[in-house]
Amino acid sequence: MVKFDVVSFGSGVVDVFASTGVGEKNGRLDLEVGGKYLIDGLRFDIGGGGTNVAVAFARFGLKTGCVCGVGNDSNGKEVLDCLKREKVKFLGKVGLGKTGYSMIIDSDQHDRTVLTYKGESNEIGVGDVKKFKSKWLYYSSLLGKSFETQKILAEKFVEGGGRLAFNPSSYSIEKQDIRKLLKLCYVLILNKEEGEMLCKRYKTKGTILEGLNSLGPRIVVVTDKDKEVKCYFEGSIYSVVPHKGKKVVERTGAGDAFAAGFVAGLLVGYSLEDCLKLGVEESEAVLGYFGAKNNLLKRKLK
Repeated sequence: MVKFDVVSFGSGVVDVFASTGVGEKNGRLDLEVGGKYLIDGLRFDIGGGGTNVAVAFARFGLKTGCVCGVGNDSNGKEVLDCLKREKVKFLGKVGLGKTGYSMIIDSDQHDRTVLTYKGESNEIGVGDVKKFKSKWLYYSSLLGKSFETQKILAEKFVEGGGRLAFNPSSYSIEKQDIRKLLKLCYVLILNKEEGEMLCKRYKTKGTILEGLNSLGPRIVVVTDKDKEVKCYFEGSIYSVVPHKGKKVVERTGAGDAFAAGFVAGLLVGYSLEDCLKLGVEESEAVLGYFGAKNNLLKRKLK
């Protein structure tokens, strides 16, 4: 059985970036129903939370595996080729359905709206996951059969002494009962909006950090775009402020990059302050380029 430092379990998709030059209005892309818009630029890359963090971990010099689902199609081959190039071991499923696909529509302010088709990413059964041993397991959001598999695998993993990191998305918080994973996870990482949604859904008390901590995770980290990042552990709050004036080209993958940096720091024994700094540095590297992986740090942590 292969031994890893960390294994990620999430989606593997093809990302399509469409630069529109369209403005924003009241927090939304200002697109007229029935209108037609020219695309200023079109780019293709490999994305998905599972592969994004796996590549980040591997570039930190960590022995990394990735559980994701892809189809037996050209896009699936692209995902698998990407993992192979980055020295990430594929531990998932090649199914009969289609590989996941994301259309990322960028505004003129470098924000984006993402339309995602998960495809085979949501069709992973327990028997589809290749056996492994690892110190850490990292989850990004999945639905359907894959979500049920995540719950089963997490329980066995934590009982065996492993540590679980969880980065739930807004759709996961809205559509699923994730309390079991929250109780099992060692570290929970999410943005402020997602944190507020989670606290509201489960009617927690106190601050966002206190409320999220009450749901089970030992360490809670809440990001807030370009504002202060806060970490809560055993009643104490740690924080770091992102650098001002950093050029933002495209935001896709910045959250995955931060989470990977933070967890990688924990894995090699960094202090919480240094974990936060590494997470911010990793996310800022991604913000300056198109694609969730293209400018991830290449730095051996061990």
